[in-house]
Amino acid sequence: MSGLVVVGVDGSASSLTAVEAAAREARLREAALRVVHACMWPAMHVPLGPPAFGPPEGGIRNMVDRLMAEALERARVTAPDVDVSHVVVNGEPLTALEAQSRGAELVVVGSRGMGGFVGLLVGSTAVHLAAHGRCPVLVVREHPLDAGPVVLGVDGSPAGDRAVDFAFAEAALRKAPLLALHAWTTWNAPLPAPQDASEPYAHPPGALAEEETRLLAEALSGRQERYPDVVVEHRVVHGGTREALIEASRSAQLMVVGARGRGGFTGLLLGSVSQALLHHAHCPVAVVRGPDRSH
Repeated sequence: MSGLVVVGVDGSASSLTAVEAAAREARLREAALRVVHACMWPAMHVPLGPPAFGPPEGGIRNMVDRLMAEALERARVTAPDVDVSHVVVNGEPLTALEAQSRGAELVVVGSRGMGGFVGLLVGSTAVHLAAHGRCPVLVVREHPLDAGPVVLGVDGSPAGDRAVDFAFAEAALRKAPLLALHAWTTWNAPLPAPQDASEPYAHPPGALAEEETRLLAEALSGRQERYPDVVVEHRVVHGGTREALIEASRSAQLMVVGARGRGGFTGLLLGSVSQALLHHAHCPVAVVRGPDRSH
């Protein structure tokens, strides 16, 4: 086997669902799976063994052992042929998983963890990793579908090229159709050059729509030849990007977006569309960062 999928666990139902999704991803990729739990208690000098006057099965160390045993069992039942390992890291979960992402081809986390607040739809770990992870990050909902298309949000930016590659590869691995969706409005579409230079703001009817259709085709260019078995639907929507992608996620098995879109602010690692999807999409969301010259 080659490659590595990493999944973070904390004992929550969401993280155990993420373990199952990560095992399936590892099986599809013929990759190994590493189950990771980060424990901050040693750094806080909290005793790890059973309390002096408590049951022998008590204590933090035993709790972590039970957590990891359940996670490993979930992984092995889901994908018996995958090489599964585990590691318990002393430290803060966000830092630990970001470090783990350096050697992985995919990191998987649940949408919410044990520390999630009531009403908070996605946890801080998921948002942080989507912005800072060194590889694609898959954020899993509690009940992902195993049917439907892979939906790719296309913005036409150079930073989105890696998301396009990832979406085609995922669709091929899953033997699923790919829906490439590009949404635009008159506020976010770059204006094509006017045909009449004397009227710089005059454009023929439909010019903007034609330009956005061309943008989508160019963003996908060359991938169909590399993935000839993937059935691709091009969809250009005149409307809000977030709304269009959230609606498309209702029947999807996976949503793929870039970390930042066209018009993203310098220094902002996670765009507003990506954040909206992490919070409101109805299916798992994969966030794929573009090239990062700072690392």
